[in-house]
Amino acid sequence: MASAASNAASEVLELADPLPLDGGQRLDGVRIAYNTYGTLNDARDNAILVAHATTGDQYVASQHPITGKPGWWDRMVGPGKPIDTDRFFVICPNVIGGCMGSTGPSSMASDGKPYAMRFPVITIRDMVRAHVILLESLGIETLHAVIGGSMGGMQALSLAANWPHIPRRVLAIASTATMAAQNIAFQEVGRQAIMADPAWAGGNYYDNDTGPDSGLAVARMAAHITYLSEESLTSKFGRRLQDRPDGKPGAKSFGFDADFQIESYLRHQGLSFTTRFDANSYLYITRAMSYFDLDEEHGGKLADAFARTQARFCVISFDTDWLYPTEQSRKLVHVLNAANAPVSFVELSAPFGHDSFLLDVPALDRVVTGFLNQ
Repeated sequence: MASAASNAASEVLELADPLPLDGGQRLDGVRIAYNTYGTLNDARDNAILVAHATTGDQYVASQHPITGKPGWWDRMVGPGKPIDTDRFFVICPNVIGGCMGSTGPSSMASDGKPYAMRFPVITIRDMVRAHVILLESLGIETLHAVIGGSMGGMQALSLAANWPHIPRRVLAIASTATMAAQNIAFQEVGRQAIMADPAWAGGNYYDNDTGPDSGLAVARMAAHITYLSEESLTSKFGRRLQDRPDGKPGAKSFGFDADFQIESYLRHQGLSFTTRFDANSYLYITRAMSYFDLDEEHGGKLADAFARTQARFCVISFDTDWLYPTEQSRKLVHVLNAANAPVSFVELSAPFGHDSFLLDVPALDRVVTGFLNQ
């Protein structure tokens, strides 16, 4: 199939007015970086908003400018693909707080210096508030669909709950309406790893020779484990030893080198992550996820969050996802039923764990295609 990259456009919207935030502050000079794919029709009713996950960005279906890798959902978005850019106009923004062009802690404040830890704490709803302004700037009043996996699913649900007139379809994949205690705990481990790195320097590392790469790498390693399943780790790595640098078969070093293949893999994942992601952005984005609770936002009654929705919902989970397990998706479905919202639900079988929504799961392609065509 053809790539969507040839039909992609990278843009930046500069907000004329300050962005109000849930924390009570207002953020001036906000920039929203986003990519679009496909063509907006004359009726302006064929738009799909794709919301990215924690460490994603706007390069959903085009080559990443730093890593050179294909878009993070290139297999899903493009001509003839489940999210078909021959039919739909796809918008993927980088969230505020991010580090790929949208305003975040690495951006310059009004004094010409990076915000660093002066950047205000944000929420998922703040991210979506920026998305809504972006849609308004494009002249889009309603969306054919909003789609997201993991943190992207949280954004999709927040849009449906707080701006119910905008999405006609909501597709939440491997996600939740309320961040669970276990997930908050894992995210705190990552944040503490970053802040314990001496090079973090209280967040003021942008003019230094080095940043908190070691802490950020450890945070990524810990998080990456949660994205996988025991089945996939055992199948791919097991207890196999890493080949030695001299080419000899793997052997225990009786030291603390990466003896096991899984150790080497995690170290690579951690180090490569530091080349494309800002440590302070990681702090702010994971804090926004930890705060996410649609139940709390709507007076302790989650069903009230969707009382005014006009959308159809599709909720998808994976049987090996222990980060956002199926029970959380079922709870969301029960709430949507209580709100009389039309909803379909499927638990898909896949060996990859939470990351299944990013990998080759043909059943997911079929569900997405069918839902968008309803």
